Parts: sequence; C-alpha cells; structure tokens
Amino acid sequence: MSSTNVSRTAKRISDLVNLKEKGAAVTCKQTFEVIPVDFHHRKSPFQAHVFLCRFYGEIDGEEYSFRKCYARGCPNNLCPHVSQAVMVANRYLKRDYLRLIKAGIEVEERLFTLEDMLIKFDGYQEEHDPTLTINDYINMAREGTEVFVDITLEYVPAVEHFANYQNAQTFLTIDFVVDSLGKKHNFQRCFACYQTDREEEEKSEQVEVANARLRELYKEFDAVSIKYEGKFFK
Repeated sequence: MSSTNVSRTAKRISDLVNLKEKGAAVTCKQTFEVIPVDFHHRKSPFQAHVFLCRFYGEIDGEEYSFRKCYARGCPNNLCPHVSQAVMVANRYLKRDYLRLIKAGIEVEERLFTLEDMLIKFDGYQEEHDPTLTINDYINMAREGTEVFVDITLEYVPAVEHFANYQNAQTFLTIDFVVDSLGKKHNFQRCFACYQTDREEEEKSEQVEVANARLRELYKEFDAVSIKYEGKFFK
C-alpha cells in the first residue's frame, strides 16, 4: 500500500460510513498491532501495551489509511490489566464492525488475540469490572439508571517500541470517572494521536478527529440523559 496519495477524507469509522451512505465505493481492510508504549503520565511514568487497528482501503479508487486505538493494558494499577484490555478492545472493535456492516461496507470481523501475552499473567485475580465500557453505561442510562460522568482531557506523551525503532507519539486521552449505582468506575480512552516531532503538522488535524469523536459521544449521552460537562481538546 502506497504511503503517498492517501485520501484525507477518511480519518474515522464515521467518515467511512458517511461516505458510503453518500454513494461512494468503499473497501475496508484492517491490520492489528499490540505495541509496548512508555507513557510519561503526570508524575507516574509507566509502560503499557496499546491495542491499535489500522483501517485501510479505497474510496472511489483513492487510497486511505487511519489508525485507531482501542485499549491499553498494563500489569499495574495505572491502567486496565492486559487481560482486561484485550476484552475491552474487542468490544469496541465489534461495535465498529457493526457500524461498517450496517452501512454496507464489507469487512472481515477479526479480533485481537493475545494468548501468548496472557500466559505471562496467568493467575491474575480479577479485582475490577473486566469489560465495562462507556457503552455499558449508555445502555444503563437508557434503561433508567442515573449516570454521572466526569471528563478530563489530557495530552499524554509516549514512546512506541517497534522491533527496530522507537516512535514518539502524543495521545489525546479521555479520562472518564463514571458515578452510577453508588459506585465509581475510572477508565481511559484514546481518541486520537499524532507523531510528537510532527506536532506542528499533525496536531490540529488530530484535535479535529478527537473532537468529532467527542461530539458523537456527547450526542449519545444527551439521548439517554447522562449528566456530564462537555469538554473539547484545544
């Protein structure tokens, strides 16, 4: 797949769906990456494995490619455990597949697998809700449960480790604290990222992508009366 002449019209799953609904011919394939990443988060740096899916294909014959982060996992309490993260990532991925298929876009419904890594954590005792996502709380609110969401936006610098090189990335991360049924649940999602040394060229575009995803999420919150203060990246 050529890295030149890449369509800038598709940066999100929603873009593919919208273009298909407007009559464009859209093809979609995906590749998975589970990358070790050093996060420099506030005063607590940590290493996590980030679950990424790169979607690529053609829109009316023009190539596109974009990357989406589905979860991150680590063997400490600074983010969900790896064994949780693979399940969370697959739940979000299945939701995107459903959106693509409903729009008439053919896609092979492959999922993240992490058997070799999970063996390393054999015996891990689950202490938290393993697969709760923001969509679970949306469904709970739809059924009448009161849900309050506190939202914090962060630019988190990190270094991705590949086989033969390292890549500095800045992740646009949302920290959610959900208060419902007398319990609080804290989790994070990455809504976009850009290459750190290309901040001037890439940041504004990725801020636009992250904010578009936030607007979609806030519409879902409004539809089920979730209480929140809407915030956007600047």
